[in-house]
Amino acid sequence: MAISQHLLQILDRLADGRFHSGTELAESAAISRSAVCKQLQNLDKLDLGYSAISGKGYKLNQPLQLLDENTIRQALNENTRALLQRLEIHPCLASTNTYLQHAGSAHATACFAEYQTAGRGRRGRQWVSPFGRNIYLSLRYHYQSGPAVIAGLSLAVGVAVIRALNSLNISDAGLKWPNDIYWQHKKLGGILIEVGGEAEGPSHAVVGLGLNGFLPQHLSQTIDQPCTDLYSIVGDKAFTLRNRLAAALLNQLTPVLHDFDATALPSFIEEWRQYDCLYGKTVTLYQGKQQHQGILDGIDEHGQLLLCTADGNRQTFASGEISFRPGHEDSA
Repeated sequence: MAISQHLLQILDRLADGRFHSGTELAESAAISRSAVCKQLQNLDKLDLGYSAISGKGYKLNQPLQLLDENTIRQALNENTRALLQRLEIHPCLASTNTYLQHAGSAHATACFAEYQTAGRGRRGRQWVSPFGRNIYLSLRYHYQSGPAVIAGLSLAVGVAVIRALNSLNISDAGLKWPNDIYWQHKKLGGILIEVGGEAEGPSHAVVGLGLNGFLPQHLSQTIDQPCTDLYSIVGDKAFTLRNRLAAALLNQLTPVLHDFDATALPSFIEEWRQYDCLYGKTVTLYQGKQQHQGILDGIDEHGQLLLCTADGNRQTFASGEISFRPGHEDSA
């Protein structure tokens, strides 16, 4: 759906989570009272719960912090400012990854969206994307080498995300091979990397990150695996840290992407292992219709998964989907 500038102005006024009269909202958006009512009808479509009480006005059920380019830029360090060529913030996109794939974007471009109508996870899964609550970020980077040189990039990106969370004192986050961000065995975020270019180079990577800030209960129930959000971890602070988190992610991700074709995966392997949240767990690895059950033994020097099976063999996997249920380690 299209998100009008009038609705954004209204949301900016409602963002503090307090009551505001219809007259105040009309003045802030320079529209009529009746037009305010029409704009507010869109909030349900954006999964933004609100209350309307006669004599008090309107309020969002939870505060909201819209992404602000100036605030984010001010929090970037000098290195990131030098490396990042473009920073875009959109009220609504089908998908930040799709946008950067087809927008002919410049080298070192970062794109945020407040809302995605067709957010994507791995293997074509839908990514639940309520307005203004989570982080929907994609970065496009160009490389002189071919796609093979940036194999394992998702593992390095995962390390960068954990570094960003730690910098904001959001601790205990972990990584699930190959591209998920976890917290206490629940999914907090996911990484989607799409690579294109010539076999011998040049090539480009579009790195997508979805990170849950606040998931309304009716949306979390539609997700087919245990999930969590920053609100569950840090409480109301989650409603006021989106811009700082956006900047922290750029400060960590941008240099990792810039240097990856030179540093490559080995420089991230040991740190990734520190954050491996399923090491030693009994899991099921799915590869198409094939299933492999065993105990996870981390990753090798190439970032491939190591699985110790019941017959005592240690198998190596370059791809697959891991299923793990806490408390059900005998039948993941």
